[in-house]
Amino acid sequence: MRAFLPLTAVATAALLLATLTGAAPAAAGRSPDSAPLVKVSEGDPYADCTIGARSPDSVVYPGTEVEPYLSVDPRDPERVVTVFQQDRWNDGGARGLVAGWTTDGRTFHRSTLPFSLCAPGGADFERATDPWVSTGPDGTVYASGEGVDFTKSTRSGLLTATSRDGGRTWQNLTVTHVDEQPFFNDKPSLTADPIRKGTAYQVWNRLDNDPPGPGSLDGPGYISLTRDGGRTWSEARPFVDTGTVPNTQTIGHVIVVDPRTGTLYDFFDRITYSDDLSTVTEAHYAVVTSTDAGETWSAPVTVARDTSVPEVDPNDPTRLLRAAATLPSPAVDPKTGTLYMAYEGSDFSGGRFDSVQLVRSTDGGRTWGSPELISPQDVPAFSPSIAVDGRGTVALTYYDLRFLKPGDTTTLPTAYQLATLPHGDPGLRTERRISRVFDWLQAPFAGGYFLGDYQGLAADGKGVRAVLTETHSGSPQNRTDVYSGSFRTR
Repeated sequence: MRAFLPLTAVATAALLLATLTGAAPAAAGRSPDSAPLVKVSEGDPYADCTIGARSPDSVVYPGTEVEPYLSVDPRDPERVVTVFQQDRWNDGGARGLVAGWTTDGRTFHRSTLPFSLCAPGGADFERATDPWVSTGPDGTVYASGEGVDFTKSTRSGLLTATSRDGGRTWQNLTVTHVDEQPFFNDKPSLTADPIRKGTAYQVWNRLDNDPPGPGSLDGPGYISLTRDGGRTWSEARPFVDTGTVPNTQTIGHVIVVDPRTGTLYDFFDRITYSDDLSTVTEAHYAVVTSTDAGETWSAPVTVARDTSVPEVDPNDPTRLLRAAATLPSPAVDPKTGTLYMAYEGSDFSGGRFDSVQLVRSTDGGRTWGSPELISPQDVPAFSPSIAVDGRGTVALTYYDLRFLKPGDTTTLPTAYQLATLPHGDPGLRTERRISRVFDWLQAPFAGGYFLGDYQGLAADGKGVRAVLTETHSGSPQNRTDVYSGSFRTR
């Protein structure tokens, strides 16, 4: 989900729905120098679920899997858990969330996450969205998501569950926070602490438009944490304040932890709107730091300006896409502590379209360098994910449109790329395609043609493992699937 601001009490519910929503060439096989991707998503456990229709205009896309994330067990790189949305709705969220797990890195099995009423034993929410997963140093897998309601009320709740068998089964279902309109919770993520056994952090932004109307928006960052392996979670509390600047929200909170020092870094986008909430007047990425396992946090430090522009089909700008604009993807080098943040920005196109950009800090986030271009010049690129392996090689994945020909308005040929930078050096950058070339316009439409607000990438001991969404042409009952693969970075 991605939330922007309501203008009136009536508009709140309508805008909430809008923000939740958000043929390929022949012989478009996988790159010959890439390892094969394997399909993660098989079947549809929610195909018979009839819960969640908001209105006659609500459309569910059966058999669609979008917005994947993943985690690798730090003790065994073949033990991987992926999570994703299942059966996306056009007007917000999905029927439910699903996990795919493997013990050999190749064969994935399915389990249902208990985050919506469509799932067996699921939480009391009509739909679910924003899947996230992270694995602790003891192998405990923590899953996170958001439950949303539209028919009974306009509710949004933050959810967690844990697995101690590698994603086969899920326990300790917890609602860490819930609100009704005019409050709205958005974009949760969850990070297991890599050195503190049993500790994990869930962070998100909580939009407050009370009283509803222009000039009253606030969107601070919130946190809840567990110290007992997900059995209990602390009461949610604000940890990033926006109250000093009117009409300001945060979004995209993600914590990374420096395994050398235990220092926590929370990255997010900070957006300020005009008095009538109709336009963005300023936006930048920032980071806050905690040296006491999330109890207290520093003041924000600016990381980079948010220069993202609307995500559209370049050959038909009225055709909206939906990817990762406003959402940072951070990582930390486990050997040196160098911090990196990848994001969509238009600095290198003169504001014409988004590219994948990278910034770094070598002093613990106190100062940041200038943006570096990672994706090819003059090619729109979207949805960067970043990871750093044990030898300091920086890896980034992203979608780009290099195969789109001028004048083609019937398809949007898209491919997923992997770029690697040994020791973070752009001069040593290499790139390879790891997906088929597929037609983005076959994706479900939810505020734009939707593959997900993010995809996933993680170091796996041998290099990196990616998880991503691809579409299928001519398959309305199976428009998308989720794929994963492991790739060497050296």
